[in-house]
Amino acid sequence: MKMAKTHQMVVEGSLWGIRNTFCSSVIILATLIVATTIYLRKDRGHLFIEISPPTDSSSSQCNLFSGKWVFDNESYPLYKEKQCSFMSEEVACETFGRKDLSYQNWRWQPHHCDLPRFNATALLERLRNKRLVFVGDSLIRGQWVSMVCLVDSILPKTLKSMHSTANASLNIFKAKEYNASIEHYWSPLLVESNSDDPVNHRVPERTVRVNAIEKHAKYWTDADFLVFNTYLWWRRPLMNVLAEEWGADNGNNCYNETDMITEEGYWGQDSDPKMMQVVENVVDDLKARGLSVQILNITQLSEYRKEGHPSIYRKQWYPLTKEQIANPKSYADCIHWCLPGVPDVWNELLYAYIFHQ
Repeated sequence: MKMAKTHQMVVEGSLWGIRNTFCSSVIILATLIVATTIYLRKDRGHLFIEISPPTDSSSSQCNLFSGKWVFDNESYPLYKEKQCSFMSEEVACETFGRKDLSYQNWRWQPHHCDLPRFNATALLERLRNKRLVFVGDSLIRGQWVSMVCLVDSILPKTLKSMHSTANASLNIFKAKEYNASIEHYWSPLLVESNSDDPVNHRVPERTVRVNAIEKHAKYWTDADFLVFNTYLWWRRPLMNVLAEEWGADNGNNCYNETDMITEEGYWGQDSDPKMMQVVENVVDDLKARGLSVQILNITQLSEYRKEGHPSIYRKQWYPLTKEQIANPKSYADCIHWCLPGVPDVWNELLYAYIFHQ
């Protein structure tokens, strides 16, 4: 997606400051669509971070992120878009006119094992008296909406609620019977910035206070499970999603894409190995401090799914110009993901780790 205006970012502090701040606050700067999941446990006054790989005989010997997409219109989607009480208009592609719905029917199949079937009741039981909090930008908000939709249907209307606090930065879905909450906190850069308003965050010049995180952290430091995402906002001035790598003509994007990429081992041009190395280095630093952290790297499996983006099939927050209407690909959303769709698989992987950590 080509940005209409050039955005600039002003960073107050150094990269070393970013690294130290993130480490001391138990945060990882995640790559574009790398979900970094952290389980927090208090014991004798200390804070531990624990994530272990699955321990059952099959998945413990299996790389869940190495696999392929399998068409499965019998088991998928895991929920219906129009039946989810809290579906977001930003990702409700069917509601906004998309006719080809096969993007809803793809299942992720690891090469040497099966993902455990998502069980909403089992998840809520595991989350009883706990908080699962998604922190970051609109990409992770989509994952939060996905998780809410995955559990929504099993709960009677009187036993669930949704409310916002912290100037609408914190949205809380509550399963009352379980005293469990699934939350999203808007903090696109994790640290303080002038884009922290959940509604008015489009600014021509972005200012970031890399040594200031307490303003946000106070809303999720007592969470039991945390999932972070922020990469896109650090790279946004450089965003220009092209479809040449998808086999399309130069200048095209996800508009009118209906097929996924089938080349096994595919990595898109938008992947940034250097940034992934930064993440790995931070994780290594955390491990050296005695903390055990696991990254759920869903980048590659997502990049196959070029047809899974909203494109033009979403709510438009601003009136379209005549030029945009004449050229739909100029405003196609090739960043977010339709629901049901790819983020549901992210949550299936998160589910697997929650039950095997």
